[in-house]
Amino acid sequence: MLSEHILDVNEANFQDEVILRSHEVPVLVDFWAPWCGPCKVLGPLLERLAIEAGGGFKLARVNVDENPNLSIRFGVRGIPAVKAFRNGEVRAEFVGAQPEPMVRRFLSNLVPAQQDRDMEEARTLLATRHWQGAENAFRWVLEGEESNSAAALGLVHSLLMQGRGRDALTILKDFPPGAEWTKALGLRPLAEELSAIENGGEPSSEGTPLEAALSQAMRLFGRGNVPAAMDGLLDILRQDKHFRKDLPKRILLAIFTLLGDDDPLTREYRNELASVLF
Repeated sequence: MLSEHILDVNEANFQDEVILRSHEVPVLVDFWAPWCGPCKVLGPLLERLAIEAGGGFKLARVNVDENPNLSIRFGVRGIPAVKAFRNGEVRAEFVGAQPEPMVRRFLSNLVPAQQDRDMEEARTLLATRHWQGAENAFRWVLEGEESNSAAALGLVHSLLMQGRGRDALTILKDFPPGAEWTKALGLRPLAEELSAIENGGEPSSEGTPLEAALSQAMRLFGRGNVPAAMDGLLDILRQDKHFRKDLPKRILLAIFTLLGDDDPLTREYRNELASVLF
């Protein structure tokens, strides 16, 4: 075995090592035979690229003489035949000993770039609410591509859910252009109010009770008590639907964006908000 990323497969283990494994990582299947001259050219190239990719894809070698049923099953009529599997299905293929530039182009369309893998990891951490880990992962992506607006939005999301409005606001003030800009704009009211609390903002002795209630709601959110913060914002709206130019409503909408449409809190408090406003 040249590498942990290269393996010989047969009819007995094809289902596990190719079909099932391709749900985790792309699997490149090389159908070859010992007597095939072009196979002896392409095979070492594929092995070298698999080692170079470092796990970006798995290379599975199938000896067609020893596994004729696999050749029939996947319509192999000439060798070497290379078939790329993702999510259990053949997604791309070619026949013959192609030159290295062509094989590299073929792989570039199959194997996600490192940055794509980093973004996927960051999104997974965000979805599972590992806020600190997501923050670190999104920062890593942005180090390589400052203009990545999806990563910037993910970073803002992870910061706000840690109650760090000041850091989130810094990013929002210089947010890169992109499809996520509108969502980012909607998060700014929450970031600004959290930032004010972090900067020592407290209601003055002359402040109104509603100002004090808003400050308290932001402190609760910053401590991670999201339901209590939303209760406080709704209480303000019950007393003044347009307090500070609809600020409590805009903050609630920002929180809904952070939680996501499928979160039970979003569904519950969105209904509460509708009943208060209408």
